[in-house]
Amino acid sequence: MNKTLMSKAWTYRNARKAWKRWRFVRAGMKPWTKGYVEYKEREIERVLGEKSFCAEKLPRGYGFRLDERIVEYPWFFSRLRAGAGRLLDAGSVLNSEFLLEQAALQGKTIHICTLSPEQRCSWQKGISYLYEDLRRLPYCDDLFDWIACLSTIEHVGMDNSLYTGERSKEEPRPTEHLGALLELKRVLKPGGTIYLSAPFGKAANHRWFQVFDQGMVEKMIETFEPREDRRDYFLYHADGWRACKPEEAAEATVFDVHSAKGYDVDFAAAARAVVCLELRK
Repeated sequence: MNKTLMSKAWTYRNARKAWKRWRFVRAGMKPWTKGYVEYKEREIERVLGEKSFCAEKLPRGYGFRLDERIVEYPWFFSRLRAGAGRLLDAGSVLNSEFLLEQAALQGKTIHICTLSPEQRCSWQKGISYLYEDLRRLPYCDDLFDWIACLSTIEHVGMDNSLYTGERSKEEPRPTEHLGALLELKRVLKPGGTIYLSAPFGKAANHRWFQVFDQGMVEKMIETFEPREDRRDYFLYHADGWRACKPEEAAEATVFDVHSAKGYDVDFAAAARAVVCLELRK
């Protein structure tokens, strides 16, 4: 494709995305309706571009009617140190062009590990893809400087046939995430850091994922035995996301988009609380 055609295709795609965002807003900003994904990605991109994310205090209305990705991505990029090194994306949560282009990822050798192939692939950027179980990683010890495991650990040992289409991935083993955490620690260098996030609140098993309560979070930290740790908690309100203390989100639930037949009164898009952990080996 020549440059003129590429430019026209790029302009058309962006115009179409803009139209979808406009339609989403005009239709009342109901989560997961047409234009939601495009609107969410633009908001995440805007926040990342502004470099203004502060875990201790979010502006009023932050992430209105958006799921926890609007918190997790800016949190991760606000904590990730720039510079060269190896980074493992455990769960393929960074496998989007606008995320891979972020300055903090430049100069890093990126490995993406997830259960099964995805349509989106950026091998031309030098990114390595591996399709494996996080509980049995085919990497040597002490390999990675950083690991990103955002909204992934809650799916380990659960029914992942929804993502893979394979009956063999339909498991009822909700404690298996601890084994995955030990595997991630094994492949992390001494002094390396893992950035981990998960739905938080009232413990619940939703078959394909689970919600962690404070006791389960403490168990993960105890299992990892970090040299240092940082814990950030965020709670969704009807007007957006706010930083909170863990006890303020102890009864938080989720809006399960796969089983719900309508919206709750707060129009939550997914988890109503999320915990973000920074653990140094």
